[in-house]
Amino acid sequence: MVAFAALAHIPGPKAAPLIGHTLNILHDSYGFHGQVSQKYGNVYKVNMLGEWRVILIGADALEMVLTDKDQIFSSEQGWDMIKDLFPGGLMLRDFDNHRRHRRIMQAAFKAPTLRAYQIRMGQEIETLVGRWALDTPFEFYPAVKDLTLRMGGAVFMGLPTDAPETRHLNKAFADEVAGSFGLVRKPLPFTKLGRGVAGRKLLVETFSKLIGERRTSGGDDFFSQMCLAKDEDGAGWSDAEIVDHFNFLLMAAHDTTASALTTMVWALSTHPEWQDRLIEEVAGLPPGPLTPEAMAQMELTERVFKEALRLVPPVPFIPRRATRAFEFEGVTIPAGTSVSVSPGMVMSSPQMFTNPESFDPDRFSPNRAEDKRHRYAWAPFGGGAHKCIGLHFSTMQVKTFVAALLRHARVEGTGAPEANWQRMPIPQPKDKLPVILRPL
Repeated sequence: MVAFAALAHIPGPKAAPLIGHTLNILHDSYGFHGQVSQKYGNVYKVNMLGEWRVILIGADALEMVLTDKDQIFSSEQGWDMIKDLFPGGLMLRDFDNHRRHRRIMQAAFKAPTLRAYQIRMGQEIETLVGRWALDTPFEFYPAVKDLTLRMGGAVFMGLPTDAPETRHLNKAFADEVAGSFGLVRKPLPFTKLGRGVAGRKLLVETFSKLIGERRTSGGDDFFSQMCLAKDEDGAGWSDAEIVDHFNFLLMAAHDTTASALTTMVWALSTHPEWQDRLIEEVAGLPPGPLTPEAMAQMELTERVFKEALRLVPPVPFIPRRATRAFEFEGVTIPAGTSVSVSPGMVMSSPQMFTNPESFDPDRFSPNRAEDKRHRYAWAPFGGGAHKCIGLHFSTMQVKTFVAALLRHARVEGTGAPEANWQRMPIPQPKDKLPVILRPL
């Protein structure tokens, strides 16, 4: 942690004792950072969770930090707030160590393996979406979180969708994520971090019990593939490494996908003209399970997905820690400084996107291509060595869900037309997004 005096040359707003700007950021991260950057420019400091952190604003800052050609910015040290809950995950590894582990993980994301996941996923999503009642109001966000966890249990772990472990796993994951941003940074009983550590303990025990069996028998689920995965040199993972990687990946796939699907459904319910276009696109697909060729035809669905991620990115801010001093826009930032960049702020910038507050998926059409104005204009999956390894899996999952839903129903919102989003730690609508499904 860098001493406050070392950052004295960097401007920033006054901070409250102990909690600093934490509550402001948790309450309205975009609004707070928008006001501060307007006053102080593209380089300023804030106090978050008891530490002064330097914020770098803009697409050039994103490119410099995420591309990291000089290996200055540590992801492992940057994500220090989650190190007690997700140690050893791919995002919490750096440089050569990260590269070695990512090569092994890529074996579980090869095209033939992804196709096997997609077939299983399509079956499970059809079943789970088919259980949602028509003409009856329900809260979409908790329903889709339950769906993504059950589907994840099936595709990622090979568990039946009605496995009794699912409810306990769901609570454990929720506690882990909430614990990441708990104000009390010791895992004391009855604190968010304490509940998060207890949730991790349950998950580690659950995953550890499965490893021996999966190493022997294998399977087409993701966990089995991770147990067997090896890089081109034949190197694989230890049991502890498998548990750490899987704990992090299942959390990421579960919560971020639920957040993105919720944004999409909110957008479709408030923009029925776009819902009509997607219903028509889905109706034009060949009958039966989605094939890679059918998914390639879902261009409008992909635009809506991209626009949802632009408006409400699941990870709006990305932290790093500088291992050496560096300079940005003429300002020297000392070694050891916690640094954050923001894909969310860039993707809501009028310098990058026309009318950025509006829902306009056609901004991603070939004739407009607003996301191509800068290499990092649209970066919800990050970039550089740490770019999300599950990008294609996520897109496949979203298209499979949209096809399953819009083949038999359309969505109507029953709450306020303008969703009130809780942006951190992972975005969700504060009213849980009440909706009604109407049969087609």
